[in-house]
Amino acid sequence: MKVYNESDYLMLSGIQHFVFCRRQWALIHIEQEWDENIFTIEGHHLHEKVDDGAIREKRGDTLYIRALPVHSPTLGINGICDMVEFIKDEEGVEIAGEKGRYLPKPIEYKRGKPKTHEADILQLTAQVMCLEEMLCTTISEAALFYHEIKRREPVKITDELRHKVKRITEEMHHFYRKRYTPRVKTGRHCKSCSLRHICLPKLLERETVTTYMNRLLKE
Repeated sequence: MKVYNESDYLMLSGIQHFVFCRRQWALIHIEQEWDENIFTIEGHHLHEKVDDGAIREKRGDTLYIRALPVHSPTLGINGICDMVEFIKDEEGVEIAGEKGRYLPKPIEYKRGKPKTHEADILQLTAQVMCLEEMLCTTISEAALFYHEIKRREPVKITDELRHKVKRITEEMHHFYRKRYTPRVKTGRHCKSCSLRHICLPKLLERETVTTYMNRLLKE
């Protein structure tokens, strides 16, 4: 089993970019290009709300830990869980400073509503895999909270999802080592991409950023 050094870790959040568009991921994480748009601004605002307040909170038999750093040497990624619920259970794991055992359940907060692709689900699965490796446990369920619909969507963590995350992180590391940025492959997803004006400058050279943002907000 391959184990990565900390210096080779990639950002866990990059999995969402990679699934959405491999070129977008490469522009952000390899070429380090970034361009804020209405979606990224809303996303940052939402996460600021999630991360605000106490880092650890106890309610009854449930412990809530926000902004929890996680990592996986076998996947070569690190990042932060928006929130992890630790529910008291004899089958769970020990938590420093707490009595008893707890079962962990990551909760990831997202703007908008559930998507037709698996980007959010695979990012959440990667968080689960990091926690499983760190805590020497198995997590069968996590959840995505979507700001637009104001409710949680439960996610069953299957072996199929775990295998997909493993393949994706391997591909991410391969791209990163080769410093490879895929060529442009346009599609409907380009409309909401934060790097549209960097990725497709010739196609958009007649449209200003202000015009683009105003049009996007009206749609």
